[in-house]
Amino acid sequence: MSTTVEPSPDPASAVSAGPAGPAAPSRPTAPPGPSAASTSATGRADERRSVPAAGPGRRTVVVGVGPVSAEDVVAVARGRAGVTLAAEALDAIAAGRAVVDALADDTQPHYGVSTGFGALATRWIPADRRADLQRSLIRSHAAGTGPEVEREVVRALMLLRLSTLATGRTGVRPSTAQAYAAMLDAGITPVVREFGSLGCSGDLAPLAHCALALLGEGDVRDASGTLVPATDALAQAGLAPVVLAEKEGLALVNGTDGMLGQLVLALHDLDRLLATADVAAALSVESLLGTDAVFADDLQALRPHPGQAASAAHLRALLRGSGIMASHRGPGCTRVQDAYSLRCAPQVHGAARDTVAHARTVAERELAAAVDNPVVTVDGRVESNGNFHGAPIAYVLDFLAIAVADVASMSERRTDRFLDVARNHGLPAFLAHDPGVDSGLMIAQYTAAGLVSELKRLAVPASVDSIPSSAMQEDHVSMGWHAARKLRRAVDALGRVLAIEVLTATRALDLRAPLAPAAATGAVRDLLRARGVAGPGPDAYLAPDLETVATLVASGEVLAAADGASSAPTPRLTTPEERA
Repeated sequence: MSTTVEPSPDPASAVSAGPAGPAAPSRPTAPPGPSAASTSATGRADERRSVPAAGPGRRTVVVGVGPVSAEDVVAVARGRAGVTLAAEALDAIAAGRAVVDALADDTQPHYGVSTGFGALATRWIPADRRADLQRSLIRSHAAGTGPEVEREVVRALMLLRLSTLATGRTGVRPSTAQAYAAMLDAGITPVVREFGSLGCSGDLAPLAHCALALLGEGDVRDASGTLVPATDALAQAGLAPVVLAEKEGLALVNGTDGMLGQLVLALHDLDRLLATADVAAALSVESLLGTDAVFADDLQALRPHPGQAASAAHLRALLRGSGIMASHRGPGCTRVQDAYSLRCAPQVHGAARDTVAHARTVAERELAAAVDNPVVTVDGRVESNGNFHGAPIAYVLDFLAIAVADVASMSERRTDRFLDVARNHGLPAFLAHDPGVDSGLMIAQYTAAGLVSELKRLAVPASVDSIPSSAMQEDHVSMGWHAARKLRRAVDALGRVLAIEVLTATRALDLRAPLAPAAATGAVRDLLRARGVAGPGPDAYLAPDLETVATLVASGEVLAAADGASSAPTPRLTTPEERA
């Protein structure tokens, strides 16, 4: 593993070392060739916020021939991490470029080197027009439209494209790869538009917008977040526009990096949100006078899904020591079975965890891939291939959207139970202070229902759609970019649905006083009160409280409060490769 994220007192002194955790599969090494020395070189609330400047303690991701890690992607996309290319990567890039240079002098046509693209792949291009060919490719493919894509997504896809360049499989010059790395390191974020990618031949339009900035064209956000012409941002960072050589334009745009970057970011968020779903469920089970007996380890073992076991164990830890639950465990309790939304939480949350584990396996394989067409092979050939098709990523993006919708649907059903006097076991209607005068949390449930309805729409798979393009040469596409975009919206909506359940359940927890909650659930209630989220009382302006709790959920503070008090943090599920 040659790519790492590590702190360094001086950004220039970063040293490559293996990241924590199991290594991802290695990519093949480059063929022997000339060294790089012989080749010329040159928070979430607002995704377009500035990139922190370099300084003492800044971490640097050193991109080598091997795959970047998911942690690297998150660090560069969302954090302060800088980026540089390892010496081994420059050697591999130079070796791959030597192969392309040899083909450039060949009188036979070679796709991407001396021909046009797509349906124009049979057109031979003379040597004196090939720089124009590469520039025209980037300009014509930078055809996105719609709102700006979030800064973290653009930075993630740029790091992943740089990682592929570093394999030596794409045939770019070392100087071009270094310029791409320098642009990313300087915090220059090209303006990429929402619509334009079909997810086959990769994310062509989004990557073309990034490559356009490398040429000094188009618009970017500079390190301060200001919208400026690319040429001005490059000059401010001390960088010069790049003039592309044979094959380089194609190498910069022909990858699945946009959809993969969004998958990696979504998995990072879903680890936290699915564990938070357990916290929300524990609050509801406790406040609705449910039982934790159904979460017993021996019952879960009868159906040995790893995600289910992890979720049930988490719920047991979160509910440990609950005075509320102890109050109705005796022979006087007439409850026989809880509703499915309480009783089956481990089965649904666990299935979602297993879906995340599968998606993580796919993501790690993709991180270890070198996607380009044509590609420079280990033995020095340049071959066309179909590895740019986004189906493997698109499928799991759609699968995750389905799981997210179902977890949110169950959460909304638990929220609704609190508000109905026929089902909430002694709580006031809508948890209102003075029902009739006050509406309590009635409309909060409407909001949750509206979000869940939107999530059901977002769960419709994008990958089953395909519209032919490029004069039927590209007659089947993955729509993986669209799957990624809707998953981002789904992940945000899940956090908001869980926040409404947490808000509702903590109010119910207060209404169960003087019965004492578990340490974990009580800690969540105390966190909300400390942040100004009101408990029981007359109606007040509710939207600010919903936003506060949504932020606490998204940031991981709700989960940290619960797990910190229970002394039993939930583990991340391992992939089959990790368990092996």
